Amino acid sequence: MGNSNSHTLASAEAAPSNETMVRHALEQAGCRYTAQRAAVFDFLDHAKSHPTAEEVYQAVRQQLPKISLATVYKALEALVEAHLAAKLTNGDGSARYDCRGDDHYHLRDVATGEIRDLPADFDPQLLSKIDPQLVARLAATGFEVTGYRLEVLGRFSTESHSANSTFADGDSAVTRPN
Repeated sequence: MGNSNSHTLASAEAAPSNETMVRHALEQAGCRYTAQRAAVFDFLDHAKSHPTAEEVYQAVRQQLPKISLATVYKALEALVEAHLAAKLTNGDGSARYDCRGDDHYHLRDVATGEIRDLPADFDPQLLSKIDPQLVARLAATGFEVTGYRLEVLGRFSTESHSANSTFADGDSAVTRPN
């Protein structure tokens, strides 16, 4: 995420229930609310990492056995269009999905492509701390900075691939805003 001027992902705090929030956001984006889209959102909302469309499909079809992979892709795109999820792309064209709406950083496993949230506070002043003149110099070249993203690249150990993995400081692999 990390883009403070981009469209803000919908927050569960803005509505009395997830269903109401999801329905409203989809309708505002001109998309229909469907049971399939709700199931895809529910899975993303509870995922420990940021899954691929195939991973979403495998999980959601346990709940909705007749759902197709194409329907999952369409549901994911509708959720992205409604700002309920973000599509995290990689240089190889692959994508993973995140429905956490606040600005935050990511960890990316360079071997598997797995993405998790980095348990660190987002710093809106980080670019100024890296180089106090960076934003001004970029503006002078005609580039307006509207936000930034940070991914820490590395490898997750095989032990950290479990659903209950934790970091050395005891924070859970995913920190959800309240």
